[in-house]
Amino acid sequence: MKLFDLTGKVAVVTGASSGLGADAAVAYAEAGADVALLARRKERLEEVAERIRKTGHKAIAIACDVADEENVKVAVEEVFNHFGKIDILLNNAGIAIGGSVETLEQKDWDKIMDINVKGIYLMCKYVIPHMRKQKYGRIVNVSSINAFVADKSPLLVRHVYNTSKAAVTGLTMGMAASYGVDGITVNSIAPGLFESEMTEDTLFKAIDFLNMYNALTPVGRPGAKGELNGTIIYFSSDAASYVTGQHVIVDGGFSIV
Repeated sequence: MKLFDLTGKVAVVTGASSGLGADAAVAYAEAGADVALLARRKERLEEVAERIRKTGHKAIAIACDVADEENVKVAVEEVFNHFGKIDILLNNAGIAIGGSVETLEQKDWDKIMDINVKGIYLMCKYVIPHMRKQKYGRIVNVSSINAFVADKSPLLVRHVYNTSKAAVTGLTMGMAASYGVDGITVNSIAPGLFESEMTEDTLFKAIDFLNMYNALTPVGRPGAKGELNGTIIYFSSDAASYVTGQHVIVDGGFSIV
């Protein structure tokens, strides 16, 4: 179990104010890490930070728009000044907008690409130099099964989301190839359907869709709270020290049938 121990590590989590990001931030603390929480909603971040402090670990909350370079630069500097290092980066911030290439407005295309792709680029741009200096880093990017699987259901026609998450997998491989020599691993996770702010008022309220998803998924249900954390901790720990440029699909088998 020492392979999964994150004692003494500092983790940065984007999109940490709710859902999968908040759950992962608490899981990092439970594994021994101190955590920096980044998102646009500072008040929500403070709630998650308080949960982490109750585990006996340190947490700071920083308001940050990952699509804004100056925001990212200042936030990363604040994390480094506070903790003195950055060992782990979980790029979790992301949004989805439905629509085909025919119906999407360009502003929506740009918004998705800015947050889902440019946000990862900017976070890595300012975090990686710190990791290179210490010759150690673990970067975990949150992609989606929609990088690999599309759907004809009107609820899942999300062409720009498909595009953005496929870009995440490509960026993951490119960075892994470049920074492995510096002791930095870069991997991605592709979740299937999990309940979150992004899905609770859409996919989870579409009963016909949910029944179809459950019928087509070998385990017969969506992902439950916390079921992504094991994969995140694995990629963030020394258990995965020789694993880089890889993508793990966490979807209950949906993508295999």
